[in-house]
Amino acid sequence: MNPDRPITELLSSGRRLLSVEFFPPKNEEGGEQLLRTAEALRPYRPDFVSITYGAGGTTRERTFRYAKILRDDFGWLVMPHLTCVGSTRAELLDIVASYHADGIRNIMALRGDPPKGQTEFVPCPDGLRYASNLIALIRENFPDMCLGAGAYPEKHPEAASMEEDLDHLKIKADAGASFLTTQLFFDNEHYFKFLDACRARGITLPVLPGLLPALSLAQVRRFGPMCGSSLPRALVEQLQVVEDDARASEAVGVTWAYHQIHELLRHGAPGVHLYILNRSASAVTLARSLEREPS
Repeated sequence: MNPDRPITELLSSGRRLLSVEFFPPKNEEGGEQLLRTAEALRPYRPDFVSITYGAGGTTRERTFRYAKILRDDFGWLVMPHLTCVGSTRAELLDIVASYHADGIRNIMALRGDPPKGQTEFVPCPDGLRYASNLIALIRENFPDMCLGAGAYPEKHPEAASMEEDLDHLKIKADAGASFLTTQLFFDNEHYFKFLDACRARGITLPVLPGLLPALSLAQVRRFGPMCGSSLPRALVEQLQVVEDDARASEAVGVTWAYHQIHELLRHGAPGVHLYILNRSASAVTLARSLEREPS
């Protein structure tokens, strides 16, 4: 099996990128939904797709299975997520070795969230505490892996300050991260200020902005605090007007995300990473609009 192209090559090409994130389904119906979404996105040829990894390794096999489907059946460049949660060093290396043997050369290396019911992250015996530890472990044993890392434009919820969060981010960069993908945000000023702060700290990695097309007011109120993301008053007000109309709410969210994308690209962002929640409608609309954006 020929090894995949590293995402860093795409980022260095100067061409704006479109990537989307899937999550592994919980059941057969969810699997069919994921594949329908992938089929709807096929004509728009995402530059790469990522697929998440459940807390405690609960979706380990499904992450691997659907990563292979998206890669082999759709011909997409795939970046599986891998977290420290619930795995020993040896188990993590076994997982990476399986991906490597299959030709996959891109992994999103994350600490991961504590398992359900736990509020504090506790590494398992002989496990890893930080994403920087995972990045260093993979880099030492698989030096040809391209490693994505997470970044929080508005600060990680567990960090005491933005300065502390940037300190941790610098450690991840120095450990061998290849590029950064941000957590979702709804105000582009957070991305631009974050990018300036990274450069001031000597963090020179490409920073791909991550966006969530809002589907409803309830959704963004739930996801925002979980991800350390604030909600602009204007977005909240627009969603409140159509709160009881699902289709109109989605239209508001897609329009908001489109204007974010337009401004981000105009100011030099390397592309956009969409958190699509395995739904196709908003992703297809935004992918279609991206085709019309001037290069």
